[in-house]
Amino acid sequence: MKANRPLSLSTANIPAFPVYIFDVDGTLLDSAADICGAIHQVLSPHAPQPLEFEYLRSFIGYHLDVCFQEVRPDFNREQLNDLIQQYRAVYTGRGHASTKLYPGVKETLAALPGRKSTATTKGTPTTRIVLEMFGLLPHFDHVQGTDGFPCKPEPDVLLRSMEAVGAKPDDCLFVGDSAADMEAGRRAGMRTCAVLYGYGNREDMAKWSPDYWITHPRELIAI
Repeated sequence: MKANRPLSLSTANIPAFPVYIFDVDGTLLDSAADICGAIHQVLSPHAPQPLEFEYLRSFIGYHLDVCFQEVRPDFNREQLNDLIQQYRAVYTGRGHASTKLYPGVKETLAALPGRKSTATTKGTPTTRIVLEMFGLLPHFDHVQGTDGFPCKPEPDVLLRSMEAVGAKPDDCLFVGDSAADMEAGRRAGMRTCAVLYGYGNREDMAKWSPDYWITHPRELIAI
């Protein structure tokens, strides 16, 4: 990490962008309790040792395979796919009951100019459901999840989101809370903004030299 790089920039340092692309979990929504609760329910019977919440939270934003394969590297593809299907059923069944909006998210989305889209590891249908449930869907011009193509840190979901709103990389600011987000943004050629109130490790994000850092959503609003 560069010693002279500030870890929080004032709103005056973030200009308005034509397009804002947002990660969802850990950026717009505090959904760790539901995500980690579902993973724990599915994976703990197969885990060789207890699964701590902080450990499971560190995998949010990555494909479920990353977590499942670390806990059970001996599982074959069929077994891993079965765990993923179980997780999806359990996660949906929780009804996002323990998920919360981060303070200021709705107000920030309403105040930001330009077009807005998402780039999340969730599938698009699930993303639309959760955004609608929390009153965020009207603020988005497009909703893009990861649907049958590589997850972040691959840039695919960002590129599809960008293409859907007819933008170029220079038009976009990608806002996310993990090293996978920052890497994907860099690989997509976009400016990146690292969220410090989410789940990601600050030092890991710093390795990808985010253009901006924020500690609250309102810092995105240009003055």
